[in-house]
Amino acid sequence: MDVHVVVAPVFGTNCCVVVADVERPDGRRDCVVVDAGAGTAAGVAQVVDTHGLVPRAVLATHGHVDHTWDAADVCGTYGVPLRLHAADVYRVSDPFGTIGLGGHLDAPATAVSDALVQALTDFGRTPRDYRAPFAVEDFEGPVADLVAGDVRLRAVHAPGHTEGSTLYLVPGATGPGVVLSGDVLFAGGVGRTDLPGADVDAMLATLRDVVGALEPELGVVPGHGPTTTVRHELATNPFLGG
Repeated sequence: MDVHVVVAPVFGTNCCVVVADVERPDGRRDCVVVDAGAGTAAGVAQVVDTHGLVPRAVLATHGHVDHTWDAADVCGTYGVPLRLHAADVYRVSDPFGTIGLGGHLDAPATAVSDALVQALTDFGRTPRDYRAPFAVEDFEGPVADLVAGDVRLRAVHAPGHTEGSTLYLVPGATGPGVVLSGDVLFAGGVGRTDLPGADVDAMLATLRDVVGALEPELGVVPGHGPTTTVRHELATNPFLGG
């Protein structure tokens, strides 16, 4: 499957459009959108139109608002649900309260929320502009095989950054494919564990047992920053013993 990346202007979130290999009778291909961060809806629409795609779902690697801000827009445009792990569903209806924004909207309570509010302000938005998607569907368990039209992904629970953080494994047409790692794994780093709902011990277990067990030849598209490979991170990332 092909993966097109649209980088959000807010916090540089990597929004991925994952395209099925199978062509429909009308010549179009199904796709899913992963991590529709703030300001990505227009870029997603351009990818969809340029490549003749049919969105079947919006997915989130986790429930932080920099990964879900445009989910309502994309879901509404294409009439599809937002899907994410059950443990992070609660974040979708109150994304700012769940990262420690005091009074839920009125006063930033942490450096993270303060930076996010400033980034949104620079983009011409405020926390009060957020809208939740019209339909949210969850999945559970350590591993879930997700089907959305002709797109088939494997969701692997990877808690630590948030309770419901998830890796999405995208099979390659002829090779090992790609893992969309959200804020679990970055090029040269890993997700932070000092936010509400994060857990250091869970993150350490995820890095050891989940990331450490990934196929080394997999490409990695993280939630922010440049792409990498599992092999490179296992060899060089100081948080993985590299």
